[in-house]
This record gives sequence, C-alpha cells and structure tokens, in this order.
Amino acid sequence: MCTAMSIVSKQQDVFFGRTMDFYYDLDLDIYIVPQNYTFKSNISNYKKKNKYAYIGIGQYIGEISLADGMNEAGLGVAALYFPEYAEYTKKIDPKKIVIANTEVVTYLLSHCKNIEEVAVILSYTQIVGVKDDITKNISPLHWIVSDKTGKTITIEQTKNGLNILNNPIGVLTNSPDFAWHYTNLRNYMNLSPTSSKYENWENIKLSPFGEGAGSIGLPGDFTPPSRFVRLAFAKSFAKKPNTEKETLLLCFHLMNLVSIPKGLVIAKEKIKMCDYTQYIAFMNLNTGDYFFNTYDNCNIRRANIKDNKTEKVICIGKLKSKMIINHV
Repeated sequence: MCTAMSIVSKQQDVFFGRTMDFYYDLDLDIYIVPQNYTFKSNISNYKKKNKYAYIGIGQYIGEISLADGMNEAGLGVAALYFPEYAEYTKKIDPKKIVIANTEVVTYLLSHCKNIEEVAVILSYTQIVGVKDDITKNISPLHWIVSDKTGKTITIEQTKNGLNILNNPIGVLTNSPDFAWHYTNLRNYMNLSPTSSKYENWENIKLSPFGEGAGSIGLPGDFTPPSRFVRLAFAKSFAKKPNTEKETLLLCFHLMNLVSIPKGLVIAKEKIKMCDYTQYIAFMNLNTGDYFFNTYDNCNIRRANIKDNKTEKVICIGKLKSKMIINHV
C-alpha cells in the first residue's frame, strides 16, 4: 500500500511526505548518516563515499534499509509497493553499477542533490530484485523523488525497462503504473470544491442537500487508484496556508484522507493480517526538518538532519512511542 505526495508552500518550501501502509508490524528507527560515510551495495562490489549527509526512516537488516528520507542538499526519496508491475532485470550488465531494489533510497540520497542528477546516475545503474529480511520476498517497488525546487519524478522498473517519469501532480500510490493513474484523473474532471445552487431537470428544480456536492463521485475506498484520485483532488484544491506550521498541518490533514485504520484492509488469501498506516512522515526539503507521527501516537514529532554532530551513523530513536494526552 502507501501514498506519497509533494507540495510547495507559499514560502516556496517543499514538503515531501508519505504514509507507510503495511501488513507487517515494522520496528522502525530514524537514522542520520553523515557525509563521507561509505555506501556499500550488498549484491555487488560497488562502494563509494556519499557526497551528502541524509536522514531517513527504516530498519537495520544487515545494513540500513530506508523506506524514505532526505539529504542535506534537499532531495527526498520514498519507496512504495508496486505489485504485479515491478520487474527487475536478472541478467547483470557489467557496464553498470548494480544495486538492490532495497538500496535505491540510500543510493540516491548518498550521491544526488537534485532530480537532474538522479536521472544521470540511474542511466548507468542497474536495479536488481533481492529478498528482504522482513517479508522474505523480493519487494516490488517503485519510487517517488522530489527536490527543493519542487520538481517531482516517479521511477519505475518494469518489463519495459527503467522509466523515469515527470510527476507534475506530485502524488504516488501503488499499482497500476504512474502513467495509468495520471490518465485516470481525466475520469474525475467533474469534481469541484464548489457546487451549483441548483440544476433544472425538465420542470424540476433540484438543489444539493448541502455544501460539498461538487465532490460527489470522489472515490472513498482504499485501493491505489482511489487513494491517488482522492489525494490529487484534495491537494490541488486545498487552500495554501500562510506559514510553515500551517502548511505542515495541512500536509498531515491531507494524508489523513488516505490513511488506513486497522481492520479495514485485510488480505485474507495471504497471512490474515491487515494493512494499516503505521506512520505518516513529512520532510521540509528546504530546512532539513523531518516530521512524523505513528498509528499509536498522533502527536507530530520532529527531527532534523543537523541533529547528528558526529562522523558516525546514529540512530536517534524509535518511531514507536506512547502518546501523552494532556488533561486540560
């Protein structure tokens, strides 16, 4: 599952964020990796010191594996599930750098400062699917990338090869592929935040029951196509706030439109476990602030890429924490 988006504030700060929807209970940490830390691929002999420090949410599974993160240059990357469409090359190209699908986030954050550099580095990179230690399967992934200019792209490895797609709507969910989702928006051109006062049908004058009638037909289920349309519509018409704090609150409110409570999405044919939104995270790509909350703690917490003053990788804490409810 999962939903991601990028939004630009009135102050031209770029907020890049996602929901993490998964049926395994993840034991997640926040890591800060300093500049000049050596990136090493687990499936090839490639290794290189990173140009940029970065911060991200993930797990340590032999190496740090990040689901999302941003670097000090203002690049943000997030991995989302892409079942039935992701297809990784099995024949190794000796002329290319070979990395695992689970290494894409850290690889791009280590070496790239913007969208242009991402496109260049991927032109000589081969992504190979490997089994991860969490699901014991090859995770079908695609990626959304934004930089602090507000540009956003989608990266998809399919049977047609590696595709780098401009993402002007700044939204990504799961399957089908991004081009399908983007085209599907045309089925919802009738949606509007406003509605007419009345319509005449023959000799009958019809009026809406209340405000919000312009969004009748907005899909409300949790499938990837519906979440894509719902978030794209809400993001496009939501009033842009005046301050950074108001923008942050808008981001979390928008993601609440697509977040999944426990018990509403169950894949019975798999392991009788439910997908649910384990965390929502937003990064301000211009300031290095990383904001997040979790399923069990809706309070928004903050970390910053500059919180690491050392030359070592540090874990600054678990995502999971108890929510404190203040008595008024």
